[in-house]
Amino acid sequence: MSLEQNCSGKVVAISISDKRGIPKRNVPIAQIVEDYGISGDAHGGTKRQVSLLAIESIRKMLEKGAKVKPGDFAENITTEGVDLSKLKIGDKIKIGDSVLLEVTHIGKVCHSRCRIYFSVGDCVMPKEGIFARVLKGGKIRVGDKIEVYQDD
Repeated sequence: MSLEQNCSGKVVAISISDKRGIPKRNVPIAQIVEDYGISGDAHGGTKRQVSLLAIESIRKMLEKGAKVKPGDFAENITTEGVDLSKLKIGDKIKIGDSVLLEVTHIGKVCHSRCRIYFSVGDCVMPKEGIFARVLKGGKIRVGDKIEVYQDD
């Protein structure tokens, strides 16, 4: 594994919910559990253990008139400074001192349109959100550094 040049950023928000299909609430710290996801989050233990979306994607929706904030797209980790759209399945994401994720899905199929789509006619999560499994757990905090590693 080698560190991709110019690909580091930070955690802007961490969001969890105890039920699926509802906006997540923001928390300052979360426990990431190996091969599970975020402790206390409804998506833990599923194929899509952790979801990530860039604040830059959320800003696109704000420019279109959507009234949204981190967590409204049901993402667990809102990032800044990492172009998530350039990642590939298998890429690794290190957060803070210890957490290591592996990208497993890029985008998702929206089976039914969400309130965001109906309000502005578009949604970024199906195209720009990514999903990952937890290779190594630990605590993450808002402000933690994010580094992306890609296989050579």
